[in-house]
Amino acid sequence: MSNDDTLLTPDNHALILIDHQYLQLLSVRSHSVQEVVSNTVITAKGAKIFAVPTLFTTAFAEREELVKEIQAVHPDQVPIDRTGLNSWDDQRVVDWVEGTRKKKLVLAGLWTEVCLAMPVLSLLAEGYEVYIVTDASGGSSAEAHERAVQRMVQAGARPITTQAYISELQRDWKHESTAEDVVNLVVEAGTTAGQGLRWVWQLTGLKEGTR
Repeated sequence: MSNDDTLLTPDNHALILIDHQYLQLLSVRSHSVQEVVSNTVITAKGAKIFAVPTLFTTAFAEREELVKEIQAVHPDQVPIDRTGLNSWDDQRVVDWVEGTRKKKLVLAGLWTEVCLAMPVLSLLAEGYEVYIVTDASGGSSAEAHERAVQRMVQAGARPITTQAYISELQRDWKHESTAEDVVNLVVEAGTTAGQGLRWVWQLTGLKEGTR
C-alpha cells in the first residue's frame, strides 16, 4: 500500500506515547486510570505486532518512571526524558521522527490538554498528518480533555480510538500472520470488543479458534 493511503497501514506511520507516568495518572480525571493504562498498553502492543516504530517519552523520569506495563512492551527502550512541556521542542524527538521518514504520526499522552496537545499542534504546523488516540490519553478533567481534543481536531488532527487503531492496522482477517496476535491481545485485555473480534475472526473460517 502506498504511503499516501487514506487509512493507517503498518508501514506508513510511527507512534509516540508521551509521559504515561505514575504521577500524571494520579491527576487524570477524564478517564479511569485503568482505562488509560489498558488502552495505552493495547496501542503499544498492537503497534509492536505490526512493527510500527514506537517512541516513549517521559518528563522528570528521576522522580516518576514510565508505567511498568507500558515500558514492558519495549523493555530495552530508554524513553526520551525531557524538562519541557512540548516534546517537539526537544531535538532528540525531532531527530527520531525525522529518522523514521514517516509523515503520518499517531500520538497519545498525558495530559491531553498539555503534553499531548502541544506537540500535536506543533507537528500539524510542520505539515505532519497527525492522529490522536483519545482513549489512551487523559486530561485533568473531562472538560480539559474534550476541549483539547476539539482544539487539536480543529487544527487538523484526526481522532482515533485504540480499537479503531488496531483494527485499521489489521484491515483484513486474511492477514493471518498478525490476526491471531491481534485477537488475543484484545481478548486478554478484557475488553468487550475482544470477544466480538474473536467471533468475527472465527466467522471468517480462517481459523477454527484462538489460543
